[in-house]
Amino acid sequence: MSEMKKTKPIFAVEQLRVEREVVILHEVNWRVERGQHWVILGANGSGKTSLLSALTGYLMPTSGEIRIGTATFGAADWREVRRSVGLVSSSLGHQIEPGQTARAVVLSGSDAQINFWGRPAAAVERHARRILQRVKATHLAEREWRYLSQGERQRVLIGRALMARLRIMFLDEPCSGLDPVAREDFLKFLTALARGPHAPTLVLVTHHVEEIVPLFGQVLLLRKGRTLASGPREKVLTSANLSATFGAPTTVRRTGSRYRLEIGRHVGSFAQ
Repeated sequence: MSEMKKTKPIFAVEQLRVEREVVILHEVNWRVERGQHWVILGANGSGKTSLLSALTGYLMPTSGEIRIGTATFGAADWREVRRSVGLVSSSLGHQIEPGQTARAVVLSGSDAQINFWGRPAAAVERHARRILQRVKATHLAEREWRYLSQGERQRVLIGRALMARLRIMFLDEPCSGLDPVAREDFLKFLTALARGPHAPTLVLVTHHVEEIVPLFGQVLLLRKGRTLASGPREKVLTSANLSATFGAPTTVRRTGSRYRLEIGRHVGSFAQ
């Protein structure tokens, strides 16, 4: 087989355009290969939320194509395709009733519901227990949603997503609202999750370079609905690229395997 021949991607976006009176996304192209984990990085208003909504089937594209495996948006039942795409977002958390237990929230993922009522089948119940153990939340099983911390809620929402046979999981600013210690604990948890068996491809949506841990080797930069840069983390996370992404002079600093962003400094290519 020729080395030039590409395998089918897990996820692909071609010429994706979203227009609602104004153009929100401009012909975005993106390809996610097996074994990759990505970050989508951009300022507020860059189109991250709209891109995420289109990719998970909640926002109809104006034109372009979205493919998950062999399924194409518009040609397949996206309600079924969505079962292979997990979404962890505070917007989901706001819809969960305060009295739902962590166990019920995880169980709701079996049918892509928001809240769970009724008695689950024995096999589904066993699967939920395994998932709670996998996300290190067994001790939270009977705790009500209203009493869970933000970090605990994020783990439970990941458990909810993992109830389906995921190929890809989108994490929409999952560290928002976490204190620095809780944020680091959560990022370590994501790293462990990605290394586990049958782990889905992870896509972290954020505007903080500090959250880009070594797990995420690929970065997509958005600015005003357009792709500014895309590819390996070391090539994309430059001072020049991030200055353009955020519309202000910035310098990217790297300490070990982590990054931080300084605003208003002299802009170079990449600062060690």
